[in-house]
Amino acid sequence: MPFRDIIGHEHVLSLVSRAAIGGTLPQSLILAGPSGVGKHMAAMALAQLVNCAAPIESASTGWDACGECAACRRIGRRVHADVLFLEPGDTGSIKIEQIREAIERSAYRPFEGRRRVVIINDADAIVTEAQNALLKTLEEPPASSTFILVTSRPDTLLITVRSRCQRLRFGRLAPADVAGVLMGRPEFSEAEAHAAASLSDGSIGRALEEKTESFVEARDAALRLLQTAATTNAPAARMQGALGLPGGGRGKADREALAQSLVALSSILRDLGVLSSNGDARALANADLKKPLEGLRRSFDADRVLSAFASVDKALDALQRNASPKIVADWVALQV
Repeated sequence: MPFRDIIGHEHVLSLVSRAAIGGTLPQSLILAGPSGVGKHMAAMALAQLVNCAAPIESASTGWDACGECAACRRIGRRVHADVLFLEPGDTGSIKIEQIREAIERSAYRPFEGRRRVVIINDADAIVTEAQNALLKTLEEPPASSTFILVTSRPDTLLITVRSRCQRLRFGRLAPADVAGVLMGRPEFSEAEAHAAASLSDGSIGRALEEKTESFVEARDAALRLLQTAATTNAPAARMQGALGLPGGGRGKADREALAQSLVALSSILRDLGVLSSNGDARALANADLKKPLEGLRRSFDADRVLSAFASVDKALDALQRNASPKIVADWVALQV
């Protein structure tokens, strides 16, 4: 998984690759950012680059691993003798024994590559005792070793750990990037890919976990509700539109389904806000709905979008406080 196969993050990957080739890469790194955006893949790509037999120039990141040499292939399969992967065990934590082994192995010269690389995935799961044991090594790593801590919760690490590492921040991916990845997978239709991307909060990992079929239904129903609200202020017609929202009943399943409908509604309203402010269309979470969204644009100016967005937020809060899904659905229909 060279840098060129990672979606997004071009700026940070360019900085890392140039530092690696130039010999200025810090030996203790924290890759921080939301889960599922490519941090672990970036750590593997960096391990490949510093051990690659034939690095190549890249238009997007400056330098990259070839991805074809024996070192690149072995690191990609996680069987390279000089690249150690640490992850939480069955208990959900990384124990001091794992850290001590990594420290001991890092003290030796590389066996088959140029650098030893220790990649600690979900580093926030390192127990406190083990974090303290790691401090001296992070402050003064062996000359030929690099430690990479990957985490979506960097602030849970000890401040003494954080102070000894250079932090690289990975942001959320654009919805279009997430949808593009999903459309390359056979289990996603185009509509499902865009629906999952709009719900993903910029995380491919989260998008893969969502039940996209139900969200497609929820998103279509939310769009129909807004189209009804754009054409009439009649309460009866608005409440009739609420009947189309999944989860309009009274049970727990209805509550969960309506919550998903409201998230879909919030996502569409966000896109209307982007359009009403003449924002970049590439930022749309529901890019496949651009044509119907353009049709709603005349009826939903910035003030109305903001008001509707606030109403949806209140509705979600009411659901969490055990309000009747039917009443919440009707109220939202009257507010948007």
